[in-house]
Amino acid sequence: MNRLLLAVAVTLLAAGCAQLPATPALQDAVPSNTMPADDPLVSFSVGPGNRLSHEWEPLIIHRAKKPTSYRLVTEHDNTVLHARAVAASSGLMQDVSIDPAAKPWLNWRWRIGNLIATANNFQRDAEDSPVRIILGFDGDKDALPFNEQIMFETVKVLTGREMPYATLMYVWENKAPVGTVIANTRSGRVKMMVAASGGDGIGQWHEFTRHIVEDFEKAFGEKPGRLIGVGVLTDTDNTGETVDAWYGDIRFTDPPALVSN
Repeated sequence: MNRLLLAVAVTLLAAGCAQLPATPALQDAVPSNTMPADDPLVSFSVGPGNRLSHEWEPLIIHRAKKPTSYRLVTEHDNTVLHARAVAASSGLMQDVSIDPAAKPWLNWRWRIGNLIATANNFQRDAEDSPVRIILGFDGDKDALPFNEQIMFETVKVLTGREMPYATLMYVWENKAPVGTVIANTRSGRVKMMVAASGGDGIGQWHEFTRHIVEDFEKAFGEKPGRLIGVGVLTDTDNTGETVDAWYGDIRFTDPPALVSN
């Protein structure tokens, strides 16, 4: 699978077709060779000298949109990803091939500098979030309703690539309760799940553990196919506001071992 697969799905949150030119907002990347062979996702913290691993590639939502700035920074001896969006929208993503049943637990941490005051993820023209974790899944597109199949074919004609069968995003929402599923206004194949909400804990690190199989079933009403892409996205293009955010490493882990009595 190509990085454009996930980019096209995220594009449904914005106007126009996804493009993936190089972006100066992404600092020079370097190969990573310090991760365990069985780790399905390269961490932000492995880049030597605070240089991002080349596996994390630009996720450009639209050529005309201003890109979000991403760079690695050191905080308390930890390397994390800093994102700054000034009326901007772009992300980073990594191609993966993960069986959700084998590694169903998604673990990550993030913090934000402020909420996006006028953001509302239920409205197309105000759909921004200071932080997003994006998951793209494979699946049987032939089983989808006809109108969804037409959408997939249209995207393929416009871009020359196929988009993921389904995309699930974890977001920080202004008001909606944690666990709320928000449908995308353009496609039923893109859903957002509220992982954090409101102003409590702004400026603090928050750690999350989510069961992606259960969350996918809640959002889409079916079991997930193979996970083919993982991304992060900080965007303020619809509201025109400014936000700073920080992402720690993202991990996928096995089910916890059973404790015998």
